[in-house]
Amino acid sequence: MIARLSTATHPSHASERASLLTRRIYDVAAPFYTISARLFHWHAHTAALAAASVADGSRVLELATGSGEMFIRLLEVNRRGQTVGVDLSPKMAAHTQDLARRKFPRASSHCYAADARDLPFAEGAFDSVICCYLFELLPPEHVEDTLLELRRVLAPGGRLTITLVSETKQAFNTAYKLGGRILPCFWGRQVDERLVRMLPHCGFELTKDSYVTQIFYVSHVVSAARTTPRRFASNGMPHAHASRFI
Repeated sequence: MIARLSTATHPSHASERASLLTRRIYDVAAPFYTISARLFHWHAHTAALAAASVADGSRVLELATGSGEMFIRLLEVNRRGQTVGVDLSPKMAAHTQDLARRKFPRASSHCYAADARDLPFAEGAFDSVICCYLFELLPPEHVEDTLLELRRVLAPGGRLTITLVSETKQAFNTAYKLGGRILPCFWGRQVDERLVRMLPHCGFELTKDSYVTQIFYVSHVVSAARTTPRRFASNGMPHAHASRFI
């Protein structure tokens, strides 16, 4: 059961419009997204699963579940634990939950439609957080806040594993930027190098770092441990959040 007492996040109208459009696009894409995931993301998901080092019996959160490929792989290695999924698209979340129930009917798995910038979970609720191709879709001004939010729901010493669209190949970057201009709320923007630089500032210590290429698609997989017990916003003051419970 999830309860939210209040929220401390007040996104701009422009950010909210972009978020709504992204949700609608991925609602439409939900039945077909598995094709894209297998063509371009399968190897990166394998690398992310290895980097996350999820122990069976853990409390695991996956953000941006998409059509559920990574979520199912997490259930395979965490059969005795609790695996929770979140996606902004209600149809993506429902698709992943249905898939999980069919493949692992006895597993403790739950999927919700929620915004990664303001998660309805208690502080320190998870041992591991996995996030694949989410940050590209966030407004630039919310990247840091989202990292701090992921850190909030991680237990001390917990591990955050992120898969990003890499910026290592210029030809790929040019093609990706073109796609982002044509359909920005589906392709988003590359934030790879900026986000990795932000990890220490947001209370994470980088532990694993690798690149994966599938066909022409280049992914950057990073894993980082939550370090300090307090969380700080960019102005150095504690990052305020209401109490939440899982």
